[in-house]
Amino acid sequence: MNTAIMVVLVMTGVGLIFGLILAFANKAFAIEVNPLIEIVEEALPKGQCGACGYAGCAAYAEAVVLDPDVPPNLCIPGKKPVADEVAEITGKKSAEVEPQVAQIRCNSGIAESTKKYNYVGIEDCIAASLVQGGPKGCQYGCMGFGTCAANCPFDALSMGENGLPIVDQKKCTGCGKCASVCPKHVIAMSPIGEPVSVLCNSKDKGAAAKKVCSVACIGCGACKKSCPYDAITVENNLAVVDGKICLEKCNNPICLEKCPTGAIVPLTEDAKKASVVIKEAAAKAKAEKAAQAAQAKKEEK
Repeated sequence: MNTAIMVVLVMTGVGLIFGLILAFANKAFAIEVNPLIEIVEEALPKGQCGACGYAGCAAYAEAVVLDPDVPPNLCIPGKKPVADEVAEITGKKSAEVEPQVAQIRCNSGIAESTKKYNYVGIEDCIAASLVQGGPKGCQYGCMGFGTCAANCPFDALSMGENGLPIVDQKKCTGCGKCASVCPKHVIAMSPIGEPVSVLCNSKDKGAAAKKVCSVACIGCGACKKSCPYDAITVENNLAVVDGKICLEKCNNPICLEKCPTGAIVPLTEDAKKASVVIKEAAAKAKAEKAAQAAQAKKEEK
């Protein structure tokens, strides 16, 4: 009986001693957390997309608060409103954020493309691409297994009946997560509202590209020759549109009529509507900020 009591007392004493040691260590080695980090993190959209270059919103919040060289406009999904808010919290200057949206640069669906073989395996683009580059005839085309849609943190992508991803322009934040997981690099971020797009990713020469896809860009250069603004170049047998030039200067895209395969397509009506909504929201946010600044200046006087 006495032995049991002694054991309990000894264990209690040891526990108290270790408790005091841990309490002292916790206080002595405690790291103070800047309260601004939590405030910045709350301002971020919590998509955890990594478009900022950091491992999630918390990591970016810590970096932008503690590192003077980290700009406040790296949160792509948050766009200008979030950039302005982070800049105000951290006391940094916010540069203009260009709105962008994901674009599927492949228009070769089930009906338009050939197959090298019938794929039976994991329904994942990365897994399929490991088997002879994937089952699609065009080695540069979308394989249609939906890896991009599965990885979109904002549910802005879905798979269409033709086996190609569909981008919901209203939900897409331009974070680039879908582009980073696409093994064929079919997805790119483009300026919102550009009049035309080249929906092809093929680098093959004309005859080879046409053989495996009926809507492939054949690099003929007809679009480039017809563009009065030099907004189109041909690189690696593929037409490339400068979205900024096209958006700023072109109101009548002649290139659409000149493309023999239909690889260049006009901006869709849904994209036009989304573009208007986004631009109106940006203009509204800018006006509200200007009004707040004017009010603050008035109160100072």
